[in-house]
Amino acid sequence: MKKIFLILFASIILYGCPAKLRDYAYQVPVIAQIDLVNVVDDKVNVEIDPGRFTQETIKFFIPKTVPGTYSSDNYGQYIEDFKAIDFSGNLLKVDQIDENTWEINNATTLESVSYKVNDTYDTETERDDKVFSPAGTNIDAGKNFVLNLHGFVGYFDRLDSQKYELIIKSPKNLKGSTTLNKVKTPQPTNSEIDYEIDTYFANRYFEIIDNPILYAVPDVETFNINDIEVTLSVYSPNKVYTAASIKADMERMMSAQKTFLGDINSTKKYNILLYLSTLEPTDAQGFGALEHHTSTTVVLPEAMPKQNLIDAMVDVVSHEFFHIVTPLTVHSEEIHNFDYINPKMSKHLWMYEGITEYFANIFQINQGLIDEADFYDRIMTKINRSKTFDDTMSFTTMSQNILEEPYKANYANVYEKGALIGMCIDIIMREQSNGEKGILDLMKQLSSTYGSDKPFKDDEIISEIVANTYPEVGDFLNTYVIGTTPIPYENFLERVGLTFNSKAVETRYFFNGQNPFINVNQGNGEIFFRSDIPLNSFLIDLGVKGNDIIKSINGMGYNLENIRDLIGTATAWNPGDEITFVLVRDGQEITLKGAISKPTTKVSTIVPAEKASSSQLKLRTAWMKN
Repeated sequence: MKKIFLILFASIILYGCPAKLRDYAYQVPVIAQIDLVNVVDDKVNVEIDPGRFTQETIKFFIPKTVPGTYSSDNYGQYIEDFKAIDFSGNLLKVDQIDENTWEINNATTLESVSYKVNDTYDTETERDDKVFSPAGTNIDAGKNFVLNLHGFVGYFDRLDSQKYELIIKSPKNLKGSTTLNKVKTPQPTNSEIDYEIDTYFANRYFEIIDNPILYAVPDVETFNINDIEVTLSVYSPNKVYTAASIKADMERMMSAQKTFLGDINSTKKYNILLYLSTLEPTDAQGFGALEHHTSTTVVLPEAMPKQNLIDAMVDVVSHEFFHIVTPLTVHSEEIHNFDYINPKMSKHLWMYEGITEYFANIFQINQGLIDEADFYDRIMTKINRSKTFDDTMSFTTMSQNILEEPYKANYANVYEKGALIGMCIDIIMREQSNGEKGILDLMKQLSSTYGSDKPFKDDEIISEIVANTYPEVGDFLNTYVIGTTPIPYENFLERVGLTFNSKAVETRYFFNGQNPFINVNQGNGEIFFRSDIPLNSFLIDLGVKGNDIIKSINGMGYNLENIRDLIGTATAWNPGDEITFVLVRDGQEITLKGAISKPTTKVSTIVPAEKASSSQLKLRTAWMKN
C-alpha cells in the first residue's frame, strides 16, 4: 500500500521539484502516512519516508514534551514494533537509545521507518504518569480518532524544519476536522473501496503537531467572528450533545472575546475540537483543553448537565483562544525553537498562562457575560487557591524549572497566582495612566513588536515591558514575580475601592461544596484529612488535624472501598449526638470524642469598600469596563 501511496501522490508531494533533489533528505518533504482503516489490536500503523540520507547513522524521535503541556509525557512509550526498512525491503539495524529515540544504522540505504501506535486514553486509569487527555490520543476503530499528531508522527534528526506531507487513510464515514492545510487529493475510483485518503501539507514539523485532527462522523458547525471563521466539531458517543446545541453559546462567547481583543488578530481560521468522554475505564479521564495557534482540543465528560458543559466550555475555550496573544504570538526563543526531547523552558509562564487566564476572566466582566459579584468571587477563589502552593517561590525560577520538582508540583499555580499577577499589573497600569491603559494595551504593543515568527529573548523581555509601561510595573515584577515576596492583594484591590470581608458559611461534614476535606491514598486506600485547606469548625473543634488518617468512626472502619458509605452515613448525623473518631496521627493511634456540631468555615470575600473615593471608583470602572 505504501508504494501505491507514493505513486498516486508523487505529483502532489514533489510540487515540481527536480528529480535529482530526491537524493537528499534535507531537500524534499518528509512523507508521513497514517492508516486509520486497518486498525489491529487498537493500534494504528504509521510509515515515514524522509527521502535519502548521505550519513551512515540517523536518529528518529517521538516527542518527550510538546509546547503548551509543561510536562514530560514521553510519547515514545506508546510506540512499538519500530522498524527501519532499506530500499530492497530488508530490515536495518535499529538501536533504541531511550524511550523517545531510535538510532538507525546504514542510513544511506534507508527508505522508510514504520511503527505501531497505541493511544493514551486506554491507559489513563492505570498510569500515574498519565498524559493529560487534551494532549493525548484516542483510537476507536470505525468510530473516532483523536489525532494529537505528536503522538503519531515523529521526526528525523535535523529534519524538523523540513516540509511535511501527511497522508491519512480513513474510513469513508469519518471526516477529519483540522486547520492543517489540506491538499486536494485524487480518490480511489473502485466502488468497493470503503476508505478515503486525505493529504495535508505543513511547512515544518511544528505545524504538524500544532494542528490536531479529530476524525469522526461529521458533527460540525461554522460561524464567523468578524473576519475569523470558527469551526466547532463535536464527538458525543451517545449523541447527548451536538455542535448545533452549543453553537450559539460559543458564538456569543467568542464574539465577546474578539470585541475585547480589538485589533489583535493572528488567524483567519480557528477550530474547536470537542471530545466528550463516556468516563469508562478505557476513555479519557482528564478534562480541560490544549491550545494551538489556530485551534484548541477540548475534553469534557459527556454526562455533564448542559449548563455545566457550557460554563466549562466558556472557561476553557476562552482561555485557549486568548493564547493567540501569548505564547502563540508573543513568546521567547525557548518556545519558538522548542526542543521536543530536551526542552529548555522559558521563565515567563506568568505571561503565557497567567495573563491568558486573567484575560479569560476579565473579558467576561468587561463584556457583560458575568456580574461584578461573580467576578469578585473568581478573584477570591484564585487568591485562596494560590495560597495552597508555595507563595514564596519565584515565579520565573519555577517557570524555568517547571519539569522538575519541587517546581513541577507548583505548576497549577500558573492559573491562580499567574492570573493574579496579570490583575495586579493591570491595576498598576490603569493607576499610572489615569485609567487610559491596561495590560491588554501592553500585550498589543508586544504583539506588534514580535509575532509568531519573531520571538523575544527570555532575559530581556522584563526590561522591555518596563520600557513600554512604567517603573512601578518593573518594581512589581522584580519584587513579586522574579522575587520571592508574597503579593499583598489587599493593597492592589484597595486601589480600586475593594476590600476583604469574612463570613461563616455552612458546609457538609466532609465537603465544602464540591471541595472535599478528605483525600485518599491511592496506594493503600487510606482516607486522610487534607492539610492544604482549612478544615470546617466541627472537625477543628473535635481536634482533627490535616494528614490525620481515618481508622474508624463510631466503630465502623473506613477506607477507599467503603468511602461512599462514610459520606452517606454523615448525611444522617445530628448536631448534639456523641461521636468518636479513631485516627492515626504521625504513626500513632488516637481517639477523639465529642458532640456533633453544625459544620461551618470562614470564607473571605471581596466586596466594594463602603467609603471608596471617587478616584477609586473611577479607577475600578476603567479596570473592569474600559
